[in-house]
This record gives sequence, structure tokens and C-alpha cells, in this order.
Amino acid sequence: MHTLLKSNSKTVTIGVDKPFVIIGEKINPTGIKKLGQALVDQNFEYVKQLALRQVAWGADVLDVNVGHPQIDEAAIMPKVVAAIMEAVDVPLCIDSNEPKILEAGLKVAPGKPLVNSVNGEDKQLAMVLPIVKDRGAAVIGLTIGDEGIPATPEGRLAAAGKIIEYAAKIGIPIEDIIIDPLVMTVGHNSNAGLVTLKSIELITKEYGVNISLGASNVSFGLPDRHSVNSAFLALAIQTGVTTSITDPIKLGNSIKAIDLLLGKDANSMRYLKYFRATEKLREQEAK
Repeated sequence: MHTLLKSNSKTVTIGVDKPFVIIGEKINPTGIKKLGQALVDQNFEYVKQLALRQVAWGADVLDVNVGHPQIDEAAIMPKVVAAIMEAVDVPLCIDSNEPKILEAGLKVAPGKPLVNSVNGEDKQLAMVLPIVKDRGAAVIGLTIGDEGIPATPEGRLAAAGKIIEYAAKIGIPIEDIIIDPLVMTVGHNSNAGLVTLKSIELITKEYGVNISLGASNVSFGLPDRHSVNSAFLALAIQTGVTTSITDPIKLGNSIKAIDLLLGKDANSMRYLKYFRATEKLREQEAK
């Protein structure tokens, strides 16, 4: 099953038989004070810099989140989207579950964007999915129900099914649904990674949908998080994850290596091209 995302002139195809799709996470003021201040000041040149750098480092799609307590997010979102599209030509992922903010971003986003996200709560499904349908967008569905995140793989399968079934009822095709089975930190629960991996297996077997994952959550609170994230991402991709909202600068090399090892890179061409390009970027950024 393929999920297609589009910008003005570029199409990105997500699928188990395709190279892994990186959704760059850096246009999000959470934890990035400089971006938060730039949004407050409406300094969109910094937004453009973040967009350009992530695409240079291998992002196929860019996540766009403008959540900040000091700004009118619905007013700023279209301006941020416009600034990004002046700098790069890649599909966008509009990151909010607030209808007004989503509508503001989707109205100006070109092509076929992605929405991050909806969950399985009845209220969220009723608010977000009609907006997705009207825009013809794709959407990430989080396996959260009315009682929170299910503790078992079977519970997360049920939450995924609820999202997929609701979407089908209002006319959203299943290929436009990407499910995120969620991963919790193994520092708190040593079985958290296993629960997520089993959830991926069950969801892909039952529905065949594409799977997204915020892999960095698995290492929260642990030292050397990069090693844990890279190892878990390799396991998750082999199990069925096809895309992730992540940092292309930190994980791009690992992702290209995983694609190579899983037979998705004929003659190592994509790996070698990425290695050469990022070597030049490191040299330039070190100056």
C-alpha cells in the first residue's frame, strides 16, 4: 500500500517497498527557543534556514508546528507555510490537532499534505477527519483511545481500527491513513519497545497501512540516546515502519544504512550519494 504526498512539483511515496521517508521535525518551537522567538518576532528567515538545512540533510517531507503561547497560531501558520515553500519544494506535514490551525495551514499548503495528527478519541475523530477529507490530505492516526494509550498491542490494534473505520465512513481512503502505534520510554518500562514492535506487526497484518513512529521517545531519560534510537529504529523499520517524524541530521545516516541492509538501495547508490553529500555539509558547517 502506498501513501502519496505532494508539493508543487514533487511526489513522495511512502510504502514498505520504498525507501524510508524522513519527515523533518525541526520546525517545531517545542524545545527550540530560537525558533519560538523567531515566530513571536515573525522572523521567517530563520524558518527558511531550518527548512533548507533539513532538506539538505535528507528530509523528504517537513513537519510544521507553530505551537507557542505568545502567538496566534492560526494567523502564523499560513505565513510559516508560505515561507517554507519559498525556500524548498517538498510536501508538508501540518502539525496540530486544533481545527482552526489545521485549516489555516491546509488552506495554503500546496499539493497533497499530511496532517499530524488525529487520535482515536470520539471528539478528535469528529473534529479532525472531516477537515482531512475536505482537503484531500493524508493523516497520521495515533493509537490513543478515550481512555488513553492502550497498554497492550491488541489495544493499540483496536485503536488503529477505530480510526481507520471512522475514516472509511466519511470517505477517506485507507491508503491516506498512516498509523502511529506509539512508543514509550524503555527507561520506565523495559517492555515498551516490544509492545510497540508487536503493535506494528498486528496493525500491518490486519490493515496493511503505512506506519509512522516517533522513535526518539524510546530513549527518553537514558544516556547516549542516539544509540538507543538508532537501534530501535532499525528494528521498527524491519517490522514495518515506513516513515518517521525525526531529525534527519542525527538519524539520516542510520536510516540510509537500514534501507541499504534491507535491500532498498540498489548498488548502494543512495547510501553513497547521501554519504558524499553530508560529508560536504559537515565540512561547510564546521567552517
